[in-house]
Amino acid sequence: MKKVNDILEEAIYGKPEIRPQERKLFLSTIMERVYLALTIKQVLSSNTYQQISSIMQSKKDLHLYINGHLSYQFYSKYTKLASTHSVPFTIVTPTEGIPTGLVLASANSPASPSPASIFVEDSLHEKDMKEFNKD
Repeated sequence: MKKVNDILEEAIYGKPEIRPQERKLFLSTIMERVYLALTIKQVLSSNTYQQISSIMQSKKDLHLYINGHLSYQFYSKYTKLASTHSVPFTIVTPTEGIPTGLVLASANSPASPSPASIFVEDSLHEKDMKEFNKD
Protein backbone atom coordinates (compact mmCIF):
# COMPACT_ATOMS: atom_id res chain seq x y z
CA MET A 1 0.00 0.00 0.00
CA LYS A 2 1.33 3.43 -0.94
CA LYS A 3 1.95 6.04 1.68
CA VAL A 4 0.15 9.38 1.38
CA ASN A 5 3.47 11.20 0.93
CA ASP A 6 4.42 8.89 -1.97
CA ILE A 7 1.08 9.54 -3.66
CA LEU A 8 1.48 13.30 -3.28
CA GLU A 9 5.05 13.28 -4.63
CA GLU A 10 4.00 11.18 -7.62
CA ALA A 11 1.12 13.58 -8.31
CA ILE A 12 3.45 16.60 -8.17
CA TYR A 13 6.58 15.25 -9.87
CA GLY A 14 5.27 12.27 -11.85
CA LYS A 15 6.45 8.68 -11.65
CA PRO A 16 10.16 8.31 -10.99
CA GLU A 17 12.09 7.28 -14.08
CA ILE A 18 13.75 3.88 -13.99
CA ARG A 19 17.48 3.87 -14.85
CA PRO A 20 17.76 7.48 -16.05
CA GLN A 21 21.50 7.25 -16.88
CA GLU A 22 20.96 4.19 -19.09
CA ARG A 23 18.04 5.89 -20.80
CA LYS A 24 20.22 8.93 -21.56
CA LEU A 25 23.05 6.84 -22.98
CA PHE A 26 20.83 4.49 -24.99
CA LEU A 27 18.48 7.14 -26.43
CA SER A 28 15.48 6.47 -24.14
CA THR A 29 15.70 2.68 -23.84
CA ILE A 30 17.41 0.53 -21.22
CA MET A 31 20.53 -1.56 -21.66
CA GLU A 32 18.86 -4.95 -21.26
CA ARG A 33 16.80 -4.30 -24.41
CA VAL A 34 19.76 -3.24 -26.58
CA TYR A 35 21.04 -5.58 -29.27
CA LEU A 36 23.55 -3.17 -30.78
CA ALA A 37 24.59 0.47 -30.52
CA LEU A 38 26.73 2.66 -32.74
CA THR A 39 28.59 5.81 -31.74
CA ILE A 40 28.08 9.10 -33.54
CA LYS A 41 31.25 8.73 -35.65
CA GLN A 42 30.16 5.23 -36.68
CA VAL A 43 26.82 6.55 -37.92
CA LEU A 44 28.59 9.41 -39.71
CA SER A 45 30.87 7.00 -41.58
CA SER A 46 29.98 6.16 -45.15
CA ASN A 47 29.78 2.44 -44.34
CA THR A 48 26.60 0.77 -43.14
CA TYR A 49 27.35 -1.67 -40.35
CA GLN A 50 26.37 -5.17 -41.45
CA GLN A 51 25.59 -6.19 -37.85
CA ILE A 52 22.55 -3.87 -37.87
CA SER A 53 21.18 -5.49 -41.02
CA SER A 54 21.83 -9.00 -39.68
CA ILE A 55 19.92 -8.31 -36.47
CA MET A 56 17.03 -6.73 -38.38
CA GLN A 57 16.80 -9.85 -40.55
CA SER A 58 16.99 -12.35 -37.70
CA LYS A 59 15.03 -10.71 -34.84
CA LYS A 60 11.42 -9.63 -34.47
CA ASP A 61 9.87 -6.90 -32.31
CA LEU A 62 12.70 -4.40 -32.84
CA HIS A 63 12.89 -0.63 -32.53
CA LEU A 64 15.59 1.70 -33.85
CA TYR A 65 16.53 4.83 -31.89
CA ILE A 66 18.50 7.58 -33.64
CA ASN A 67 20.31 10.55 -32.11
CA GLY A 68 18.41 13.66 -33.21
CA HIS A 69 21.55 15.81 -33.24
CA LEU A 70 22.70 14.01 -36.40
CA SER A 71 21.82 15.21 -39.89
CA TYR A 72 19.40 13.10 -41.90
CA GLN A 73 21.97 12.52 -44.62
CA PHE A 74 24.07 10.47 -42.18
CA TYR A 75 21.40 8.23 -40.70
CA SER A 76 19.08 7.92 -43.72
CA LYS A 77 20.76 4.64 -44.74
CA TYR A 78 19.63 3.15 -41.42
CA THR A 79 16.06 4.46 -41.67
CA LYS A 80 15.82 2.95 -45.17
CA LEU A 81 17.15 -0.34 -43.83
CA ALA A 82 14.64 -0.20 -40.97
CA SER A 83 11.79 0.46 -43.43
CA THR A 84 12.88 -2.49 -45.55
CA HIS A 85 12.64 -4.79 -42.50
CA SER A 86 9.50 -3.12 -41.05
CA VAL A 87 11.37 -1.87 -37.99
CA PRO A 88 9.89 1.32 -36.52
CA PHE A 89 12.31 4.06 -35.58
CA THR A 90 12.32 7.10 -33.32
CA ILE A 91 14.47 10.20 -33.47
CA VAL A 92 15.53 11.07 -29.91
CA THR A 93 17.19 14.40 -29.14
CA PRO A 94 19.33 14.00 -26.02
CA THR A 95 19.57 16.90 -23.59
CA GLU A 96 23.17 16.06 -22.71
CA GLY A 97 26.18 15.18 -24.83
CA ILE A 98 26.43 11.43 -25.36
CA PRO A 99 28.56 9.32 -27.71
CA THR A 100 25.63 7.19 -28.89
CA GLY A 101 24.40 7.79 -32.43
CA LEU A 102 22.08 4.84 -32.99
CA VAL A 103 20.57 2.03 -30.89
CA LEU A 104 18.86 -1.12 -32.15
CA ALA A 105 16.81 -2.63 -29.35
CA SER A 106 13.97 -4.97 -28.60
CA ALA A 107 10.73 -3.01 -28.47
CA ASN A 108 9.23 -4.66 -25.40
CA SER A 109 11.38 -7.41 -23.93
CA PRO A 110 14.99 -8.02 -22.91
CA ALA A 111 17.42 -8.78 -25.72
CA SER A 112 18.61 -12.33 -25.41
CA PRO A 113 21.28 -13.44 -25.26
CA SER A 114 22.94 -10.24 -24.15
CA PRO A 115 26.01 -9.52 -26.27
CA ALA A 116 29.45 -9.26 -24.64
CA SER A 117 29.64 -5.68 -25.87
CA ILE A 118 26.67 -3.60 -26.88
CA PHE A 119 28.75 -1.22 -29.01
CA VAL A 120 30.49 -2.22 -32.22
CA GLU A 121 34.09 -1.72 -31.17
CA ASP A 122 36.33 -0.39 -33.92
CA SER A 123 38.63 2.62 -34.42
CA LEU A 124 35.68 5.03 -34.77
CA HIS A 125 34.20 3.73 -31.51
CA GLU A 126 37.53 4.30 -29.76
CA LYS A 127 37.76 7.89 -31.07
CA ASP A 128 34.23 8.73 -29.91
CA MET A 129 34.79 7.23 -26.48
CA LYS A 130 38.08 9.12 -26.04
CA GLU A 131 36.36 12.40 -26.93
CA PHE A 132 33.39 11.66 -24.67
CA ASN A 133 35.54 10.64 -21.69
CA LYS A 134 37.72 13.74 -22.15
CA ASP A 135 34.99 16.05 -20.80
